[in-house]
Amino acid sequence: MLPLLRFGTIIPISSYSSKPTFTCSCIHNHPDHPTSLSARLSEASLKTTMNRLSGIARLMIVSDLDHTMVDHHDPENLSLLRFNALWESNYRNNSLLVFSTGRSPTLYKELRKEKPMLTPDITIMSVGTEITYGNSMVPDDGWVEFLNQKWDRNIVSEETKKISELTLQSETEQRPHKVSFYVKKDKAQDIMKALSTRFEERGLDVKIIYSGGMDLDVLPQGAGKGQALAYLLKKFKAEGNLPSNTLVCGDSGNDAELFSIPDVHGVMVSNAQEELLQWHAANAKDNPKIIHATQRCAAGIIQAIGHFNLGPSTSPRDVTDLSNSKMEKFDPAYEVVKFYLFYERWRRAEVENSERYFANLKAVCCPSGVFVHPSGIEQSLHDCINALRTCYGYQQGKQFRVWVDQVLSSQIGSDSWLVSFKKWEQSGEERKGSLTTAVLSSKDVTVAEGLTWLHVHQTWLNEAGPNDGTTWLF
Repeated sequence: MLPLLRFGTIIPISSYSSKPTFTCSCIHNHPDHPTSLSARLSEASLKTTMNRLSGIARLMIVSDLDHTMVDHHDPENLSLLRFNALWESNYRNNSLLVFSTGRSPTLYKELRKEKPMLTPDITIMSVGTEITYGNSMVPDDGWVEFLNQKWDRNIVSEETKKISELTLQSETEQRPHKVSFYVKKDKAQDIMKALSTRFEERGLDVKIIYSGGMDLDVLPQGAGKGQALAYLLKKFKAEGNLPSNTLVCGDSGNDAELFSIPDVHGVMVSNAQEELLQWHAANAKDNPKIIHATQRCAAGIIQAIGHFNLGPSTSPRDVTDLSNSKMEKFDPAYEVVKFYLFYERWRRAEVENSERYFANLKAVCCPSGVFVHPSGIEQSLHDCINALRTCYGYQQGKQFRVWVDQVLSSQIGSDSWLVSFKKWEQSGEERKGSLTTAVLSSKDVTVAEGLTWLHVHQTWLNEAGPNDGTTWLF
């Protein structure tokens, strides 16, 4: 199995003044208490996120979702899964992932159910009018106060009702600091000019954004994806923990502001819309820090990481034989990603059903190691490996995918690590997931041999357990 790379240390400093202070009680992974577990997991996750936000991020990626991180023309979600594996194996523990989307919280959560998305550290929603932190999506109160200046949603509603060509979007897309419409492309520019004049006459300082060839959003002047990012960077700088590098990623007009922030790297994915390409030609064509990728969506983001030399840019999903990878240090996160990628390939019959692979699997599992199934049943790890052997190719030709999320490790001894992560399986439309904790050891093994799994404990994530627990092997 693959050798790994140890994560750097995150040094906590004081939290941001606009964020509340959180405490974390002990987490008990007991399947009989799902509500209590959910609350405690959210609290623990938020504390972990806040601690990581208080360190200097090696890389911060700020990405739009639809048609940038998420490719809606990729039914297998391969580019997204490639990014997931790269991020969790190389960046999660010392970098920050920020999703910046025009979607409201409601539609954002719907997308998370539809696609195999990672959990971001920070979420910017509703075209930069809402900033939240962690799994619990705790709002940034300072940003709310800032946007309230010179904003009156009632006046915006009054003036836009006078223009018949504007069609109000669904109620979920109407937010405290955003009013959203659909408008035909040939009418958009004239309507934007008319609205600007009316709002100015009413004493409002607003911003009108047209994107996607149909979406028109009215926001406070201080709002927008770019301003939200500038606000975050200002806070990081004030705390002395500005990310070492920031990469912004987008495809449409409402992403243009992201590329205007000084000193960031930027990638327009290959499928970027005409409106963004025109903005780039007029405003940033000579900026070497902004590229137009030759690959779509998340694959274009990976391409940009490599182009700007921001860190590793080879996803484990692009490595045909994982056992041939050359690593210099033990890396628990990479070990986890690699193990479950092999698990997926084994069940899809994409690796050879050979004694060599089977022997490798047994070699990385301690003979006395224990696996606690989400149902509460305990098994030896070697029994689990034997069960996996009998399931070779069961998912061949099917839309079966496995990915891990929020892989975080801590060294608990001179030769041992505690790793926590969410493990997900999707087969067709059915998705199931578990919170997993694992103890890995480097005792009596070389980096080339890989870490030894000593103990694995899983608990069903809310509403994510299968009807038939026997289909869940690891």
